[in-house]
Order: sequence, then C-alpha cells, then structure tokens
Amino acid sequence: MTGLGVRSSSYGCLEKTGLNGVVLPIQTTTTTRTKPSKMQKEREGIVHWIFKFAGRKKVGMLLLFLISAVVFVRVLFVGKGEDGQEVQVPPSLHFNGSSVVNHSNMLPTNEDQTISIRNISFMGTNVIMSPPPPMHFLGYTLPQGHPCHSFTLPPPPADRKRTGPRPCPVCYLPVEEAIALMPSAPSFSPVLKNLTYIYEEPLIRETEFGGSDFGGYPTLKHRNDSFDIQETMSVHCGFVKGPQPGRNTGFDIDEADLLEMKQCRGIVVASAVFDAFDDVKAPKNISKYSEETVCFYMFVDEETETILKRERGLNENKKVGIWRVVVVHNLPYSDGRRNGKVPKLLVHRMFPNARYSLWIDGKLELVVDPYQILERFLWRKNATFAISIHYRRFDVLVEAEANKAAGKYDNSSIDFQVDFYKNEGLTPYSVAKLPIKSDVPEGCVILREHVPISNLFTCLWFNEVDRFTSRDQISFSTVRDKIAAKTNWTVSMFLDCERRNFVVQRYHRAEQERFARQKPPVPDFSPPPPSLPPPVLISSDLPRKASSGKAVSTTLPRRRGRDRRSGPRGHRKTNLPVRLPDSA
Repeated sequence: MTGLGVRSSSYGCLEKTGLNGVVLPIQTTTTTRTKPSKMQKEREGIVHWIFKFAGRKKVGMLLLFLISAVVFVRVLFVGKGEDGQEVQVPPSLHFNGSSVVNHSNMLPTNEDQTISIRNISFMGTNVIMSPPPPMHFLGYTLPQGHPCHSFTLPPPPADRKRTGPRPCPVCYLPVEEAIALMPSAPSFSPVLKNLTYIYEEPLIRETEFGGSDFGGYPTLKHRNDSFDIQETMSVHCGFVKGPQPGRNTGFDIDEADLLEMKQCRGIVVASAVFDAFDDVKAPKNISKYSEETVCFYMFVDEETETILKRERGLNENKKVGIWRVVVVHNLPYSDGRRNGKVPKLLVHRMFPNARYSLWIDGKLELVVDPYQILERFLWRKNATFAISIHYRRFDVLVEAEANKAAGKYDNSSIDFQVDFYKNEGLTPYSVAKLPIKSDVPEGCVILREHVPISNLFTCLWFNEVDRFTSRDQISFSTVRDKIAAKTNWTVSMFLDCERRNFVVQRYHRAEQERFARQKPPVPDFSPPPPSLPPPVLISSDLPRKASSGKAVSTTLPRRRGRDRRSGPRGHRKTNLPVRLPDSA
C-alpha cells in the first residue's frame, strides 16, 4: 500500500512530513457501507429496552455514554487495522536547482526503501500522530555536473622566491547554497548517546599527578575509564567546581553574557585574546544572513578590555564590529595560552544550545563566510570534527622536539608527557597509519558539530592539556586514536594550505609595535645645499719622485672587470698608500 488510508468519517487532512521538511504524499480512500453486523443489532435491541424501561430524563445521559463506548471500541479496532502502513520516500532532495542531497542511505535497508509509520489513532475528526523516530544526517554528494564535484587542487606555483607555507584554492559553494544545505538533523554519534559532566563539591585534590582546581584532579583510573566508550558516560570536562559553566567555577562570565550565550542555537564563531597578546580582528566577506544568524563571540580578560575601551571604543553595548566581547573574570591559569584552551576546546559547554562551532585563534582574521566553511569541511565530508594538518610536521615525537627547541614549554615536562604516551603505545607516524594523514594538527582552527562523540573528544583532549603541558599538538593523536579504537569515529584532517584560504594570520601585538618603532625615516625632499668650491691642491697631494727620478702615484690603479667585486663580507677593500723607498 503506497499511502496511509484515512477513514471517511474523518474530515481532517493528514500530512506526514518527511526528511528535511519534505511533505510526503498522502492518499485518501473511501470505505463502502456494509450490512450491520450481529453485534450492532444487539446494541440496537439494548437501546430499545432502555427506552422502554428507563425514564425519559435519563435517556440522553445513557445514550451519550453508549456512543462514547462505541467510539472507543472503534478507535481500538482502527488503530490495530491501520498499523504498519508504509509511505514511499523520495530518494533525493534538490536545493536551489543545483545541489543534490542524497538521503537514500538514511532509509532502512528494505527493498522498496520505505519507512513504517506507527502509533496512529483517530478521535472524531482530529488526527493524533506520534513523532517519528529521530533521523540522523549522513551526508550528501554534489551532482556530477557541479564545478565543486570535479574540482582538483592545482599544483603549487613554481615561485622559488617564496618557499614557505601559502594558501591554495578551495571550491566553496555560494552562500545561498551553503545555507540551504545546512543539515536539519544532527549527525550520528557512534556508541555514545548521553554525555554528562562531573562537578566536585568539595574538590578532591588527591591524585597521582597533574590536574587543577578548574579541570579537577581525575585519577589514572578515571582517565582510563573515560576512554572506555559507553552509551552513557560522565567525564571531567572543566568547570568542575559548579554545575553550570561560568558561575563561580573559574573562567567566570557575567550573567547577562551567559544568558545571551544560551540563546545561540545555530552556529557560533568563537575566539579569544588574553594578556593583550593580539588585536581584535574584524571578519571579512561575511554575508548579511550570517551577520543576523551566526553568533560571533570574542572572549577577553580585563587587561584586554581596558585596551579595547581605549583604542576601539568598547562601551556598554559590548560590541567591537561584528564581535560580541565577553569579559572573563577569575581566570583559572596563570598562563594565557592555557586559558585560551578553555573556549577553544570547551565551547560546547559554554554554548550548550549551539549546533556547530568554528574556533579561530586571536592571531587570525576570518575572510570567508562561516556557512561556506562548514559546508566545505563538515557537511560535504559528512564529518563532525575537522582540523588542518601541520604544514611541516606529521610526527608527534618530531613536534615535541620542535617545541623544546623553540622554548615553547619546559623541556622536562615535554619529555615526561612523551614518555608517558610511549609507554601507552605511541609510535612515530608512518604510512602504515593511512588513511590517517598526520598525527600533528595545526590547532589554530577547529570546526565541529556538537554531538556527544565530538564533545567527548574535546573534553578528553582538554583533560590531557590540563594534566600535562599546554601544547595541545602533543596530546591530540593519543586522544583521537584511543576513541577511534572503541568506535568507528575519527577526525577529518584537511590541508594546511586550505586553512590558510579562509583565515589570514597576522602579527601579534608586540610584533606590530616593534615594527612600528622600526619604520624607516621619512625621506627629506628639501633642495640640496649649494655645491662646495673645488678643493685646492696642496703639496702632499702631488706625486712624489722616487730615487730613479720618475713620478710615483700614491693611489692604486682603478679596478676593472672582475677585479671590481666586493670583499668577502660585502665591503670594498680600503685603498692603502704605497710605501716609497728611502732616497739615497
């Protein structure tokens, strides 16, 4: 049966909404009258008997009671008879006439690709239908003729003068198409379905090593249990001193800001500047629709707030351009880099109702619309977490040595963390780990969907940063691989040159100020002074006579051709006077 039958006694319009708001066709059928059954004749006899022996005043009440009973029996009968009917679902949906979303893999694996609709009942002319089971977004493919479907990355330009990292082309969809392709249902979260977070009152500080008052002090047993993925889990995830983030937990936020953050239910773009380390950079090429629907939040400390008030005119509206500035009080760490890991990795806790987030470091300038970025790197890839690979290093052990050489953290702490991971099975990166592209991310940009499994990943990643060093590139692959060993979930990693396409890296504030002090002097275009008179020759400038009576010059002859090269250090040799022999 291709449609859901509607009885002729019901005059309501029954509609079934399918995937992504598509209205499924509903067919109506009429029923033919049949001869009254034996049970119906018996009911009529009972009614005549009641009219004969009962008073007229009570006949109305009795009749109403009997009609209600008959309707109830018919409801039960119809509910059983109509259960299990099926509706055909179209295999694909078209957006804007150019992009195709293929949902055939979202349906059950029946031969006719159908969905069962159950628990339907009729009461008079009203239709009550229980909601369908939750559906999950499982990705889509662009049509064959779409330019982005056949797009391939061109080779890098042969520019010998520029050998460092550079951006490369990325095929984005137009903003309107990207907005239309935003999934209406969340992505599937393998194994993990319910995730809650631990808060400790009072705080227990007894542990083997590591931890903080903000992130808690989970034992090694707690750590091992957190990697044993179950359907329902409760883990440490920062803010352990209170049931709600931002309220007397460290990294405290004003109530007005917390209320606004709860209202963000779609996409949030988050960044942070602490210790006045960077300038607040205005995003570019943002569509009007994104300005109205995307939440742009910049987290700053009180020192940065003072500079923004003086230089950028920050006032009571808490806006600097498109950014809403949130001042954070009672920072949990003395290290500004570690404080920055709170909004970077725990954005799902600070925005509990947001569906997607885009994190960018304070040194970066966003130059592409958020809908286009999420469509390209999340929705089109059917991913819930995306991050770029490091442009140079792929091995955690090599990354650790680079951090030590650059003085990014205490060397003994880095060695302790690496040795701990080696004992757990960390090995150097090799082609044997393919299709995993790298063990080292470029963590300045993170794209994610706030589903339980990706939330768990960032929680456990933050716990490693809190327990060990703040260099999150070192702990990334360990957390990723431990979760992947228990589920079929992993991180989508894209090229660093693609990241550089939608964010531009700027200098830190201290570097900008140093460059400003080192600006070359302004050239002086005043007329030159009058020329001096020619010098007067003196006897010492005249050539001397040698003992042979010939004149000898005191200067060497002018070099020509190859002899006119500079010295080994770029300086010309000094002309030395010739020593004359003593006269006889």
